[in-house]
Amino acid sequence: MRGLGFFSLLLITYFMYGFYINQYDLSIVPRTLKSDNASGYYDYKGVINIHSNRSIGSANTQFIATSAQLASLDFIMLTDLNQFQASPISERYIGNLLIFNAGKYSYLDSRLTYYSSKQESPGDNLGGVQVRFADYLSQKQGSNKDSLLILDHPYKLGFSWAGDLPEGLDGIEIVNLKSLSVRALEYSKISTLWSFLIYPFNSRLALIRLFSEPSEELALLDQMTQQRMLSGFAGAEASARALPFANYLVKFPSYQRLFETASNHVLLKSELTGNFSNDKQKIFQALKNGQFYIAFDIIGDPKGFIATVEDKNKSYLMGSQIKFNKGQSLNVKLPAIPKEFFEVVIYRNGSRYQTFNEHEVHMTLTEPGIYRAQVRVSPLWPLPDARKWVSWIYTNPFYVQP
Repeated sequence: MRGLGFFSLLLITYFMYGFYINQYDLSIVPRTLKSDNASGYYDYKGVINIHSNRSIGSANTQFIATSAQLASLDFIMLTDLNQFQASPISERYIGNLLIFNAGKYSYLDSRLTYYSSKQESPGDNLGGVQVRFADYLSQKQGSNKDSLLILDHPYKLGFSWAGDLPEGLDGIEIVNLKSLSVRALEYSKISTLWSFLIYPFNSRLALIRLFSEPSEELALLDQMTQQRMLSGFAGAEASARALPFANYLVKFPSYQRLFETASNHVLLKSELTGNFSNDKQKIFQALKNGQFYIAFDIIGDPKGFIATVEDKNKSYLMGSQIKFNKGQSLNVKLPAIPKEFFEVVIYRNGSRYQTFNEHEVHMTLTEPGIYRAQVRVSPLWPLPDARKWVSWIYTNPFYVQP
């Protein structure tokens, strides 16, 4: 009886704590009915690295598309694993959601996301894919104008890349949600278990607790951009089958919740019109050129964020190569003043360069270099957690040349 009483008390305490954290608002910027674009630009958010039930995922394309619409995404890129036959999925709009059909393939000890704007297959089997990718990767940067090649989770256990990155890569995943959650489990099994226990009451809080700074991936990006242009991507690694019985009872964590966690925000100077061919090309070129930033949307809607290099009457977006001139400035503007402590950190050539505590930054450039910005916030989280720094936004680099 005493044991039963203790268990009952423990259960009551658990649900009381669940009610407490259910009231916790994770957002670090005020919620609005409609978010405004930054002046002169249109912000479209999308998620890549998504698996359907054609490979290791747990749902069909229509279910995934519905989840993406509920998460207010503008585009998704499906990347089923090692699929060599022609895909029955056609690229198209479903409502206002633009669907790209890509693929994820094993290459050496790693995995690569491959997208062809002409929907060309990289091979009929794994051997053919290896040969095709070896050719792509050995070519000079920019040679493959109609394709996108991204190194997925470069430091994930069992799939890490060894040696220098080949020149033919367009980018690397600096944020991979599954890889970061596995890293959290390795760092602290107790903290990961705690996230699992509080997930039913506040799934957003449970997930964001799992994601630490992708320090190794950022260091790799900074190292490689000293040599050539390279973009950083966020990948969801969404399959909604973390539990072995996910196909039958529960899709965990759900596609929608992962889609709401982190995304790639493409910035365009002209808006999408609903014409699939034109809109597809706009998004593809922006991804190809690094014209986007990564955001953990789960802690705040970043729409309205902008980072540019201003040079007299010219404005340059992320991913741009810019000839250094006196009088240039790197400008960063947040969509709103965060409710919690925050800082805008400017990195130059991989090192922390300057830090600002204003939501509008105008930093005069006094020397060439590879610049990127990172926005960090320090919210006070419910017990047993405390106040700690987490990154909200990562920009792609600006290449300011001598």
